[in-house]
Parts: sequence; C-alpha cells; structure tokens
Amino acid sequence: MQDGYKIRDQTLPHFITATVVDWVDVFTRKTYRDTIIECLDYCIANKAMHLYGYVIMSNHTHIIVQSGDGQLSDLLRDFKKFTATKIIEKIKTEPESRREWILERFKVATESHIRNKNHQFWKYGNHPEEIYTNKFMWSKLDYIHLNPVRAGIVEKASQYIYSSASNYVLDTGLLKIQKADVPIVDTQNPNNFTRYNKY
Repeated sequence: MQDGYKIRDQTLPHFITATVVDWVDVFTRKTYRDTIIECLDYCIANKAMHLYGYVIMSNHTHIIVQSGDGQLSDLLRDFKKFTATKIIEKIKTEPESRREWILERFKVATESHIRNKNHQFWKYGNHPEEIYTNKFMWSKLDYIHLNPVRAGIVEKASQYIYSSASNYVLDTGLLKIQKADVPIVDTQNPNNFTRYNKY
C-alpha cells in the first residue's frame, strides 16, 4: 500500500515516523535502541542530518529531521536500510530469546513486497509531515517527548534517555541535536505553557 504522505520539499524539516513491521517490540532491548542512536549520530556527523527531536519507543521511532543537502528522502532511505540490516544481524547473532518468532514475522512481511527478499524490518512509508511553522514544530516536539510519559514509562519526559527531551531541559542527551527555537510564552494565558513542567 502506498504511503499517502510524501516529502515534497526536500529542504524543509519533517516529522517522520518509522514503525517496525507488525509492531514487533524490538526496541525493548537496549542493543537495538543503541543501533538507532549510533546511526543517527553517524548521520549527524557525516550525512548533513539536522536532528531537532527524537524518541525511540518499543516498536517505533519518531524524529524531526532536516537534510542539509536537500536530499531528505535519500537520507531517510539510507537510515532505514542501514538500521534494518544492522538490527537483523544483531537478532541473528546476539542472545535473543525471541529470535525465531521475530525473524519469522520479518520474513512473512516480505511476501507482499518485492523489495526485500529475506526479511523486512521497517514498514514501508515514513508518514512525513512538513514542519511549516515554529508552533507546529513545537506541537510535534511535545508529541514526541511526551510519548514515554503517556506510555507510563517515566513521570517526566526528560527522565527518558532515549529521547531529546533532556537536550531541551538539561542541555544534555545521548545525541547532539539542533534545538528548535524556544517558543514564546503566552503572557495572556501562561497556563497554556506547561511544557517544561511536563518535561
């Protein structure tokens, strides 16, 4: 099935969702989460990736990303291809109690597509949403950062280390991100601005 969302302007930041096929909870394992972090770190250093925000959940990841080269589709394709190959290799070679079941799910996923012959890790499509205003950027950053809070994993977003929330609150994190401009507080209704209480 074709993804109805398309990247039309390759130079603008986009909110991207990458989901594991069948919503398999691969990222409950630290080693697989670390693969995503390592790849993002490499892309920032070597592929002109500007990363504004991210979160790695149990079976999907959200990122807000921009390509400094104006080649966002290529950047995302390479990111997904590399991480899929690396994580499947780890599943096959490192201790994994669910190995047979996971690999079978990834094998079955290839039957409806011709692109992957052996195993498919990521679902096709990225559900890209163009970031067109600072307000929309922050609505997506809040959505990303509050994922672990909504899931009951942490009480405050900045406590979850596999996200960029701590970069915004504590100026530290697993990755060096490019911070979005801090939004202006609504002085007429300051109760609307509760971001850092939640973070």
